[in-house]
Amino acid sequence: MIRLIIPAVALIALAFTSRVTTPEPAVPQDHPVLVADFGYIGATRCRTCHRKEEDGNQYGQWEATAHSKAFATLAGDKAKEIAAAKGIADPQAADECLKCHITGHGVDAALLGDKYDKAEGVSCESCHGPGSEYYKKATMEGITAGTIDGASVGLIEPNEQTCLGCHNEESPTFKGFNYDEYLAKVTHPNPNLN
Repeated sequence: MIRLIIPAVALIALAFTSRVTTPEPAVPQDHPVLVADFGYIGATRCRTCHRKEEDGNQYGQWEATAHSKAFATLAGDKAKEIAAAKGIADPQAADECLKCHITGHGVDAALLGDKYDKAEGVSCESCHGPGSEYYKKATMEGITAGTIDGASVGLIEPNEQTCLGCHNEESPTFKGFNYDEYLAKVTHPNPNLN
């Protein structure tokens, strides 16, 4: 069986992973959402609809989090020191680091759209799934209205297991994980949806 690594999104079941070749997944493999055939479009595509203040500016809220800086963090002195202690020459090129510091790590390059940029770090699609099939306005309206099943188009409803895919003892900087506390730091609701 070929395995899929996507930070946080790696929680997905592997039923459609025949197009994906990667190292070992960082997270549980029994997640109910199947997304391996969906493509990654990049956070700038999500920004198009998710930056309006009246709708909650989810993009701006994500941009202010450590998730948006996760790849850049790997270029810092502390990351290089941790990597060197583990025998890793370049944390920005090491699977052990990238699996949780960028979105879509390890997927077939054909699934990475022209707007995909690993420099975005842990972006929208890390938690919500690859957006190639759900990013369009009509699809999102159908999901909101309940006429389209979000999971059928790759949309993940993130939960604690999603986070635990990377926020776990495997991380060299892990100091425990309180889901409710960390969720409060990254939550970005749309006030127009209940």
